[in-house]
Amino acid sequence: MSRWMLLVVSLILPAAGMAAAAERNNLDAGAVIQDLVARGDATMDGYAPDQGVEAMDAFSGLYFDVFEGSGLETAVGMKDPGLKTRVESLFGAVIGLAGNGAAAPETAGAWSELRTALTEDVAPLFDQKAVGFGGIVLQSFLILVREGFEAMLVVMALAAYLRRSSAGAGMSALYVGIALALLASVLTAYGLNILFQASGAAREALEGVTMLVASAVLLYVSQWLLAKRQADKWQAYIRKKVDSALSGGQLWALGLAVFLAVYREGAETILFFYALAGQAQDAALPMLLGASGAVAVLVAVFLLMRMASLQLPLPIFFSVTAALLFYLAFSFAGTGVLELQEAGWVAITPVIGVPRLTWLGVYPTLETLLAQSLVLLPLALTFAWVWRRQSFKAV
Repeated sequence: MSRWMLLVVSLILPAAGMAAAAERNNLDAGAVIQDLVARGDATMDGYAPDQGVEAMDAFSGLYFDVFEGSGLETAVGMKDPGLKTRVESLFGAVIGLAGNGAAAPETAGAWSELRTALTEDVAPLFDQKAVGFGGIVLQSFLILVREGFEAMLVVMALAAYLRRSSAGAGMSALYVGIALALLASVLTAYGLNILFQASGAAREALEGVTMLVASAVLLYVSQWLLAKRQADKWQAYIRKKVDSALSGGQLWALGLAVFLAVYREGAETILFFYALAGQAQDAALPMLLGASGAVAVLVAVFLLMRMASLQLPLPIFFSVTAALLFYLAFSFAGTGVLELQEAGWVAITPVIGVPRLTWLGVYPTLETLLAQSLVLLPLALTFAWVWRRQSFKAV
């Protein structure tokens, strides 16, 4: 447990240092939203399908130069990550429709939806004029709990797997993966803030690539666990191959999965803390208090989940673990492609009638849906393979 505390606390200290050194952030969210709305309305007033590329460039500029460039994206992400992702997706829908030369009513409808989100959902988040001591404590607490919980799910699942399968052998790979991820998170956050001012296509592309790689690794591990869910097959596997598997065949995948999960969440947490530090003078102490409380909550939740996992029957445990990792892989695939679309690396082809489910990483574009279909395919093949083996065994 002490090693877990040291690893998590090491994520807080750079952020606290940033808080002491950060300059005051003069973001006027209301003015930024008014600017977005006014320029978006002006673009739509002159929109014509045969001039869609110009409109696409205009809305892309609004996203990168105003929504991101002003710091509004990061500020929204601190307060409501789901809303941030939804607004990003709505920007993508307008950009995609305009770039494809969609009819004016269809493009205007997408802009109206984005406009409403900005004025009715984003604007109320910034009604308060100042963030006091208690507000900073609460926000820093929520940021670390929110971002840390997703990474902890991966760490918990894989740590429990190692403890159930080999009495904890191979745990060093997870510790190394976490430590390297925290170091990489700090370096990336500093680099992005210095080189790109924590905005622009470079950040979106980095997040997208990281999420897609994480999705592939988590999918691989989840499929492997699902195939080994039968207790008799697992015990036979352990007796014959656990040493070689833990030292080579599967150890790299487990360590890489932890690294990627912690890396993305860690870098984003530090960037959020940096932005939070600019909302008030002398923010270091309340941020440290809030983050310390979040660490205590995360450690307590981890220990509870760990005890529960050790008491589950082996087939159920493997099935639940595989399902958890698969859910994360599915969500990461959709959100990762969305990030690449925002960076301009992947085209945007809107699909009418598909719901926008940010908690599941589902967005109404052809490219995100195709990526998630590729994630579903191995799952279907694995279920078919397991069902066929069980059928043959029954005969």
